[in-house]
Amino acid sequence: MGRLFGSGRSLAGALVLSIGLAQGAAARPFTDAAGRTVELPDRIERVLAAGPPAAVLLYTLAPDRMAGWVSATRPEALPFLDPRTRALPAYGRLTGRGGTANVEAVLAAKPDLIVDAGSLGPTYASLADRVQAQTGIPYILLDGSFARMPETYRQLGAALGRQAEADALAAYADDLMGTVAKAVDSIPENQRPRVYYARGPRGLETGFAGSINTEVLEAAGGRNVAQGGDGRLGAVSLEQVLAWNPEVIVTLDPAFATAVRTDPLWRDVKAVQAGRIYVAPLQPFPWFDAPPGVNRLIGLRWLAGLLHPDLFPQPMSEIVRDFYHRFYHVDLDAAQAAALLAGPLPSAPR
Repeated sequence: MGRLFGSGRSLAGALVLSIGLAQGAAARPFTDAAGRTVELPDRIERVLAAGPPAAVLLYTLAPDRMAGWVSATRPEALPFLDPRTRALPAYGRLTGRGGTANVEAVLAAKPDLIVDAGSLGPTYASLADRVQAQTGIPYILLDGSFARMPETYRQLGAALGRQAEADALAAYADDLMGTVAKAVDSIPENQRPRVYYARGPRGLETGFAGSINTEVLEAAGGRNVAQGGDGRLGAVSLEQVLAWNPEVIVTLDPAFATAVRTDPLWRDVKAVQAGRIYVAPLQPFPWFDAPPGVNRLIGLRWLAGLLHPDLFPQPMSEIVRDFYHRFYHVDLDAAQAAALLAGPLPSAPR
């Protein structure tokens, strides 16, 4: 879960703030996706995201309400972000592995609301309750699963008073997901391409079937070769990948994609022989994973088109420009869209 609010000296100040908030603002009850009833202020001007998926979700719906980013924005992402958000500070993450935020950072951001999107399990509900008690800042949990994205938008819209905008994004998500599902449902399971998701510089970490990290792979009409593993991320051996012999490899690492094409250890893999190694675009947020948030919507359509090009004839560049306008609040020109689709280049060696 990471480091969270371990400072006893900070707790007294947080409780003082809690009392001030309770006395100073009207509140309305809101039931979050975990079934928790949270009192929200009538006016929400500043929102803090608890982790990367929540940050992307919040950015797509209400960039003007963001108190900051979870982590520092990469320079290469800036042209693809709303100018209002490019210089926002980074305050760390409250949830997930490697949590870095503490109570001082949260209070310094002066949020009216904290939003998390992801697992709804008791561990995360307990964390939300604890942070809320320590800071006096309302904290809501939203469902981060891929299938629930439309409903998650509607819930966040209700919390922020942005229902019309949220409904529009939810409708787009519903339509895109429904269109892809209808097309790939016609393909028998045994005729779907066998796909390996290669994570890391050596490509030997993956998301096993059922993992939140591979939801897009399966929704796009691929068969995840990595079975077992309790639906989690995990390390695998090269021998195991060779035994799986995937027909397609998807990765976020352009250096791995470049190296694997000429690596003699991988040369017998069908995906390598066929040249079907796809690097997911990365800006401003990776299309396939990292984080496993609403950024995967565009990745679903991208991967479905690569796996089943005969079923998705519409030019991807048109879809990219429309999506970035609606969700990322930027208008790409044709060259920018083409550059995204061409895939990221590997970093220069240091």
